[in-house]
Amino acid sequence: MGLSVGIVGLPNVGKSTLFNALTKKQQAAAENYPFCTIEPNSAIVEVADERLDALAEIAKPEQIIRATVEFTDIAGLVKGASKGEGLGNKFLANIRECDAILHVVRCFENDDIIHVQEGGNKSAPIDPVGDAQVIETELALADMEQLQRRYERVAKEAKAKPQMRPEAEACAALLKHLEEGGSVRTFPRKEGDAILPVLKDLHFLTDKPVIFCANVSDDGVTGEGNAHVEALKAYAEQQGSSLVVICAQMEADLAGLSDEEAKEFLQSYGLEESSLDRTINLAYHTLGLASYLTAGPKEVRAWTFRRGWKAPKCAGVIHTDFEKGFIRAQVVSFDDYVKYGGEAGAREHGVLRPEGKEYEMKDGDVVEFLFN
Repeated sequence: MGLSVGIVGLPNVGKSTLFNALTKKQQAAAENYPFCTIEPNSAIVEVADERLDALAEIAKPEQIIRATVEFTDIAGLVKGASKGEGLGNKFLANIRECDAILHVVRCFENDDIIHVQEGGNKSAPIDPVGDAQVIETELALADMEQLQRRYERVAKEAKAKPQMRPEAEACAALLKHLEEGGSVRTFPRKEGDAILPVLKDLHFLTDKPVIFCANVSDDGVTGEGNAHVEALKAYAEQQGSSLVVICAQMEADLAGLSDEEAKEFLQSYGLEESSLDRTINLAYHTLGLASYLTAGPKEVRAWTFRRGWKAPKCAGVIHTDFEKGFIRAQVVSFDDYVKYGGEAGAREHGVLRPEGKEYEMKDGDVVEFLFN
C-alpha cells in the first residue's frame, strides 16, 4: 500500500532538517532561504514496531520486514501560494497526491533565522498559530478555487438536467462553509450525500488529516513549558488534529548514530524513543492504518491494512490470489503468540483460532492464510 504524507510549512521552520533526519541521508537541502527545495523529495521510512523483534526472537527468521510510510518534502509555502506566489501552485499539486499532511511549525527562538512572514525580519516574534493559519488559508483558497470551477460547471448543467441539482446545491453549501473559514474536513457528510463524489474527485487539501509538528530547540526537546507549543497544541485541538513535538536538529544529529549510540543519546535527554519514531507511528495511525503480522523461518513481517478490513481483503495485501481463493485465516493474538512461544504452543493452548470471511482483522494479529 503506497501511503504518503506531505510535509508542509513556511520556509525556515525546520522542514528540510526534519526530512534529512527522516531519510537518514542528506537528500533535502536545508539552507536558510526560501525555495531551496525545488523538486519534492520522497523518503520511504520504516515504522518502528517492537512486536516484530519479539516475534523474531521466537521464529528466528532470515529477515525482518517492517511496515513503511512515504514522506514527501514539499518546498516552503508562502502567503499567496494558492495564487502562484513563490513556487506555490506546483507544490499544492504535489500535496494533493498525499494521503495526509505533516505541518511543521516553528516553535523555537533563533535570531539567525529569517522569519519569512515578516518580510525577512530576523527579529520578528515567533508566531506558531499565525504561521499555521497562513498555510491553512493557502490550502483552503486552493480548495475554493477548485470547488468554484466545479460549482460553475454543475450549476450550468443543472438548468437542463434536474438530476444535477443536488450536487450543485452541495457544492454551494461547501463553498459557503469554506468562505466562512471552515475546512473541507469539518464539513458534515453522511452516506449517499451529493457532495461525496465531489470529495472523491477533487482530493481537497483541507480534507486530508493533518498532524501539526511543533519543532523545538534542543534545550527543550519535550516542549514542556514552551508557550509556543502550548498555543499550537490548542490550535490543533480546535482543528481536530494531532500534535507531535519534535526537535528536528536533534533528530538530524541522531541520524548518523548507531542504534546503541542513539539509545544512549536519547537517554541523556531523558527520552525513551526518538520523536521521529513517534511522528512516523502517529502518521501511520492517523491514516487509519494498522499491521497484521506473519512469522516464519524466511521472514517476520508487518503487513499494512486499513482498520475495518475483513480477512480476505487483508489476505489480498500479500497477494491477490490469497483474496480470490481465501478459505480461512489461522489467527493468534500477538500477546498469546509470545506468551506460548510461537504457533505450536498457541495451538496446544487452544488460542490459535480459525477465522472466516467475515472476520475483521485486528492490529497485531499473527496470521497464516489458507487459500485455494
